[in-house]
Amino acid sequence: MFQLDLGSSGDYCDGRSRRSFLQLGVAGMAAVGLPDVLRAKEASAGSPAGGRKTSVILIWLDGGPGHMDTYDLKPDAPAEYRGIWKPIRTNVPGFDVTELFPKQAKVADKFSVVRSLHHDTGDHFAGAHRMLTAQDLGVTGANTAQKFPGIGAIVNRTVGARAPGMPGYVAAPHAASVGLAPGYFGGHSLGKPHDPFLTGDPNAADFQVRNLNLATGLTLAKLEDRRALLGHFDKAQAQLDTHPTALAMDKFSREAFDFITGPTARVAFAVGREDAKLRDRYGRNNWGQSTLLARRLVEAGSTFVTVHFGGWDHHWDLKAGYDNYLPKVDAAVATLFEDLSDRGLLDTTLVVLCGEFSRTPKMNDGGNGGAPLSKGTPGRDHWGNAMSCLMGGGGVKGGQIVGSTDRLGQAPLTRAVTPSNIHATIYRVLGIDPKLQILDTGGRPVNVLPDPEPIHELF
Repeated sequence: MFQLDLGSSGDYCDGRSRRSFLQLGVAGMAAVGLPDVLRAKEASAGSPAGGRKTSVILIWLDGGPGHMDTYDLKPDAPAEYRGIWKPIRTNVPGFDVTELFPKQAKVADKFSVVRSLHHDTGDHFAGAHRMLTAQDLGVTGANTAQKFPGIGAIVNRTVGARAPGMPGYVAAPHAASVGLAPGYFGGHSLGKPHDPFLTGDPNAADFQVRNLNLATGLTLAKLEDRRALLGHFDKAQAQLDTHPTALAMDKFSREAFDFITGPTARVAFAVGREDAKLRDRYGRNNWGQSTLLARRLVEAGSTFVTVHFGGWDHHWDLKAGYDNYLPKVDAAVATLFEDLSDRGLLDTTLVVLCGEFSRTPKMNDGGNGGAPLSKGTPGRDHWGNAMSCLMGGGGVKGGQIVGSTDRLGQAPLTRAVTPSNIHATIYRVLGIDPKLQILDTGGRPVNVLPDPEPIHELF
């Protein structure tokens, strides 16, 4: 077994540190049928993605953004429904967004919005589990444990990184769903090697990815010696050379070694090398710089990168919250699409923006149980019966609106879709069969998606 001591950089939620990452890796992956990984990677080359090395950037708005204040405004609805902001036209006729998204309005031809998404729960944990795993499985605020691998983990297990020396699955600046880390982004039954690699805050003045540092006293020369020694023992086990599990473990070892010792990841994580003006356009804040880092990572060969935008649980004082948050989202998202397009990466990079649910179409009184407006402006509560999801790039058509909600934004009116259909669309972009099965914790094969139909209108 190939093992690297990477140094400690904080504990997982179960107490295991990053120091045991590679050591845990081989055992955890083999336990769930790792030999199938190599076959899955080969099969993906002949998939609907046409052999392109596609990637995904998932921008996760943790806490739930309101659809009627972002991408599905209802200007003709009663005041308590239509909310505070007005819609503005985009560069696509009939495709309006909030007035707080003027930059996205100029690039709406590069992305589409699904307005008819729903999963019908207003529970943070139930909603996040359904959005990130496509599974219900009884997860609620009273039963928050992850019960199925997150989509990024499944992608990482199936296709890995698109280029040697890069982690396949990354979270910037961290992975968390409703306060759980890594939460429903985690590998679950696939093992901790399929948890996302965590970057830390790229907006920090001293930003450095500590996980790329070798353990104290371990030089590259010593590491090469250890690798050679392990190779000697491997050759002594010649009878295992053609065993699928041994081959898969050897491949994982090579990829891990390339990641730690090679220059590819170090260069990709060096966000400070970017032009200052481009960094300004993304936004000199955690969200903007994390989005820029995500672009650098997919450009270098990572396959699935999540970007965490937290703090969206606006039950009151919605105006102050969104006046602050939405311009940051606007700058990061619009610049990402422009940047990907300028670099020739838009056709191979799918951008997805969503949260665990939406907010109530009818605004509350802003009192949170006290006097009306005592908490500031009105807000919106939890709502999973109608949501919006932005998707663009990676072969997905731009300038499209899929589905609609009713007059008050309460439920899908046309073309209702579920989180499973969103996942199937992502799998299609990545060249993964949405009818894929994995082994559950009892060793039984289960479908990764309840409904494997992608959103065909987007292709």
